[in-house]
Amino acid sequence: MSRPTLTKGKKVSSTASPSSLKSSGVDRSKSPLLAKSVRNGPSRLQVATRGKQFLSDKVGHFTESVIREMTRQAMMHQAVNLAQGFPDFPAPAEIKQAAQQAVAADVNQYAITWGAKNLRNAIARQMGVWQAITVDPEKEITVCCGSTEAMISTLLAVCNTGDEVVIFEPFYENYGPDAVLSGAKPKFVTLRPPATDNGEWTFDPKELRRAFDKHTKAIILNTPNNPTGKVFTRGELEMIRDLCVEFDVLAITDEIYEHILYEGTEHVSMVSLEGMRERTVTINGMSKTYSVTGWRVGWAVAPERITNAIRKVHDFLTVGAPAPLQEAGAVALTLPPEYYSKLAEGYRVRRDHLMPALTAAGFKCFRPRGAYYVMTDISAFGFDDDVSFAKYLVQEIGVACVPGSSFYRDARDGARQVRFAFCKKPETLDEAARRLAKLRRAQR
Repeated sequence: MSRPTLTKGKKVSSTASPSSLKSSGVDRSKSPLLAKSVRNGPSRLQVATRGKQFLSDKVGHFTESVIREMTRQAMMHQAVNLAQGFPDFPAPAEIKQAAQQAVAADVNQYAITWGAKNLRNAIARQMGVWQAITVDPEKEITVCCGSTEAMISTLLAVCNTGDEVVIFEPFYENYGPDAVLSGAKPKFVTLRPPATDNGEWTFDPKELRRAFDKHTKAIILNTPNNPTGKVFTRGELEMIRDLCVEFDVLAITDEIYEHILYEGTEHVSMVSLEGMRERTVTINGMSKTYSVTGWRVGWAVAPERITNAIRKVHDFLTVGAPAPLQEAGAVALTLPPEYYSKLAEGYRVRRDHLMPALTAAGFKCFRPRGAYYVMTDISAFGFDDDVSFAKYLVQEIGVACVPGSSFYRDARDGARQVRFAFCKKPETLDEAARRLAKLRRAQR
């Protein structure tokens, strides 16, 4: 069958040769996010006036978010959006009411730059409950505009030019550009897909060790992981801990999906391991746990000296997170344990709703142990790469996914993968399944 794809508004064949892809402005050997790309103009983004460049060389190393672009594509083609990870169902009534009450009470002005006291106290309390860690809310917590800002504020606060940051790949698309913006060089360690249906994503301990040297400033660890759904085991974390201690390296952990776990999988926070209290920055937020991705309230928890640096960067980046929504966050963190167990079970049901439809349509699914995404292999469909397949899927089938190459340094490593988000209502997943069935029939 013909599989037309869209590039810069023109349809091209999905069987285009590597040379024709390159000439059309797409270098498939380079990540959409981390390589100098000609798709958005000259590779150095030169705007010449009197011999000067008006733009930073840094932005020439990555493009706009592929995930957000796929949401725009979904809207354009009226597709079911299984690309971007935001729920299409309501947030908990308790926290919406708390936000409404805060606005009605005129909590409309700046909160304290590093976070409203009520929220910082709640974060400290819950760190004690969830990680068994005692945290000083006055000296060790910075509330930011989402965990995304917490990550870039942290990297800007700790990295110097010439530093290196270790990142597991496939990675959440912000990490590499964040490292570049902070002046550091990202170094990647590969997570390999499961070899069996119920297997785990794994890494080579020797490859990980080779990534550490005297220039290594930090390692970014996302567990549960986006996009793979991998939950790092205690043994794996202890291996990483030992390297951090040996090479005097910081661990920056993104734990935004910590409550979304399946089949009894345990979330272990790096900061709870012996020897890591003084060398860990723990990043979290409201977005995923409370289904409020648009509220932009996140936080970084770190030792006082590191927190002081993060607070300085945060202050000059954003001044502060939304004041009334911080008060709602303090209420959210008082929800009972039953809320979190129901949250995880609800997502397990959604995962097990979508995966059979994907499998029936011809995808090979890698079962996630946490978070709310499923990575898939698209080899059975015969497309040249993930980008042409994703464009075909959104335009012709009406379902949006994320090309796997956006999660890798080298686009070729993700050229047979796409990611789906299942944080959606049952009826949304039903409609996606109905449309995906057309893809299955089309391949016969």
